[in-house]
Amino acid sequence: MDAVETKSPTGFLKPPWLFKGSALYQLHLVKAATARTFIPKEFRLVEAFGYTLGGFFLAQYEDSPFGMFDELVVIAGIVWNPPTSCAWAARVLVNSHGACLHGRKDVGLPSHHAGFSKRTAAIKRRDTSSDFLNSVGAGYLDIRVSEINDSSEVEFCSMKLPTSVSLESTSGKSWMGPLVKMALPSFSGKTEYNPQLLKYSCQIECRVRPVKIAKVSGQIPTVTDDREESSDLQSSNSINSPFAGLSENETRQRSISVLLSKPLLALQFSFLRMQVEAPTVVVCHSKMQ
Repeated sequence: MDAVETKSPTGFLKPPWLFKGSALYQLHLVKAATARTFIPKEFRLVEAFGYTLGGFFLAQYEDSPFGMFDELVVIAGIVWNPPTSCAWAARVLVNSHGACLHGRKDVGLPSHHAGFSKRTAAIKRRDTSSDFLNSVGAGYLDIRVSEINDSSEVEFCSMKLPTSVSLESTSGKSWMGPLVKMALPSFSGKTEYNPQLLKYSCQIECRVRPVKIAKVSGQIPTVTDDREESSDLQSSNSINSPFAGLSENETRQRSISVLLSKPLLALQFSFLRMQVEAPTVVVCHSKMQ
């Protein structure tokens, strides 16, 4: 990659931005043709046998620059960024106006205001942890997510998170997983609110453990003929924006199709501490290969 990075001109709040809470990170096999809908032409998708690695990041933040809020990040796939790779978000839904504006203007994310409703299929059994994934007993936690646009509300998806997911250690105590520290680089931008290509880094510290896969449901997107989809993708990739030529409903439906793809692995992030660095503007001189 031949690129020059300069400081982003955004400044909603003074970076870095700190978020604390818990999350579920679920990996899915996503069709490469679907993922390419969201990927800018500057990037090469990391794929094998017609699939890439996407999924979602579902978080509940208890402390952030915007107070408490919920977030669902739909991850379209992985793009090649030598010598590593980076995730690309297809859609971000948050139930905080401040967080939505911050995501759009500061981080270049395709953020949308949303509503999150939660109910449990069992009697709540509170423990000393504030982790929302551990706040209920046996059964499941049902989360319904709807996009809110002015006064209208459109159902996006629903998720059933198993609550009896704790792995027991030999001592009989709940195993929270090892303490992990990592840096996750990501690309963003190319949206109507932030048309530049951006790169930012998340410094994450948390306890990580594998858990049962969450079941995701939603309106099944209209199946598109491969030739029509290929034509759409060529049209969108001929312009800078990855969403060029697609209506808002089409991008929403393709985001849902990412969530409905084949799940592989679910990881619980407990005692999450995520520090987001200020994005930089990436100036590309050639296609990233």
